[in-house]
Amino acid sequence: MPTVLILGAGSDMAVAIAREFAGNKYDIQLAARNVASIAPLEQDLRIRYQVQTSSYAFDATDFNSHTAFYNSLPVKPDITIAVFGYLGSQEKGQSDWTEAARILHTNYTGAVSILNIVAEDYASHGTGTIVGISSVAGERGRQSNYLYGSAKAGFTAYLSGLRNRLFHKGVHVLSVQPGFVYTRMTENLKLPPILTAQPQDVAKDIYKGVKAKKNTIYTKWFWRYIMLIIKSIPEFMFKKLKL
Repeated sequence: MPTVLILGAGSDMAVAIAREFAGNKYDIQLAARNVASIAPLEQDLRIRYQVQTSSYAFDATDFNSHTAFYNSLPVKPDITIAVFGYLGSQEKGQSDWTEAARILHTNYTGAVSILNIVAEDYASHGTGTIVGISSVAGERGRQSNYLYGSAKAGFTAYLSGLRNRLFHKGVHVLSVQPGFVYTRMTENLKLPPILTAQPQDVAKDIYKGVKAKKNTIYTKWFWRYIMLIIKSIPEFMFKKLKL
């Protein structure tokens, strides 16, 4: 069976993605900072879906460990999905570099570090799929979350360039642009129900996007058009808005 590596396997979205792919008979490799925390998920996937599962320690911000982590995998994955992220506090990050750095490194630098390694392996074999979960927050900076948004903007651009490069190597790169999603990361935010997806919605869209070799997907789908409207607002007007 094909194998999926899920980086940042402790999140709500990662759990939904793992279940979606396991339900479609993919073996699952789970990677997270706290391996003990994902042990119940690993066992549940193995019993419920009758697939092979394994767990590994992985820290997105421990860049120097990434090569050893990937080389230690006994089976190299057919699909690698970077799910990890950190919303953080925009207000705190404006004056606290430790918080700002955590936002930037978790959402961008860490993703580039590990995916560069995966990309080299896939390119050398002429096969593989890389999925990066970015965010619509990266499509235009807003005062409420521009640290997070800028990191996601960088990640979106990285995935676009990676796709351009790896297409010629036979490797598929999928960019995922969720809007609002109900997760532990957003539990303290007041989200508009009609615009907000469940983790399972994102997982199903990713599976379909991988199978159809899509370039970019939005969840929910209408966020593509919402962001087109937001990006079309002239800067002299946009800067006056409180978003």
